[in-house]
Amino acid sequence: MTSAVIVAAGRGTRMGPDIDKLFLEVAGAPVVAHTWRRFDACPAIDELVLVVRAGMEDAFHELAANLVLTKPFRLVPGGAERQDSVWNGLSALDPRADVVAIQDGARPCTPPELIAHCLAVARQMGAAVAAQRATDTVKESDGHSRIARHLDRSRLWAVQTPQCFRVEVIRRALLAVQSAGAQVTDDTAACELIGQPVELVESRLPNPKVTAPPDVPFVELLLRA
Repeated sequence: MTSAVIVAAGRGTRMGPDIDKLFLEVAGAPVVAHTWRRFDACPAIDELVLVVRAGMEDAFHELAANLVLTKPFRLVPGGAERQDSVWNGLSALDPRADVVAIQDGARPCTPPELIAHCLAVARQMGAAVAAQRATDTVKESDGHSRIARHLDRSRLWAVQTPQCFRVEVIRRALLAVQSAGAQVTDDTAACELIGQPVELVESRLPNPKVTAPPDVPFVELLLRA
């Protein structure tokens, strides 16, 4: 059985102090609605768990009532940090789930083919992540505003979501994070603690995340296209 955890518990402060980016209307629907529909429509997914902020449950139930959904879903509360929210989502999975896709709620343009590909690779290898090759020249700074060294962009990737795992792998990785008292903002980073290799699955189509106001017109264009 294959599950998806959509992490939708963040506040998105870079969008502005009074703006909830997940409920920002883009291309006729809230950002998170597009994300939800993409995963609901993906044939590779059997169930969805949405991790939401405390007090937002009614808003998500209302949103679900207005969407044409086909997959069972559950809402669970978010945690203090992203890794805690992911753990809460994993804890709510159907006991039969053996592979899980973890997705940012604010990443609404993910192609279904990319979701299915990441899941298939994770089932085989244990862990996989959507990523794009670096195309710009990349420099490392000295911690301030000066270049410290040049980086070989042929080895650099920008990691996205979905991040997909065998369920037992990501649970073991996050338990290792908890035991170490560490914090990770990326689920694949947890795999590094347990020596779990993560396969990069190239994302050839745009798969942006809504983070700041300049992202909105591009995402609108993609969704309407």
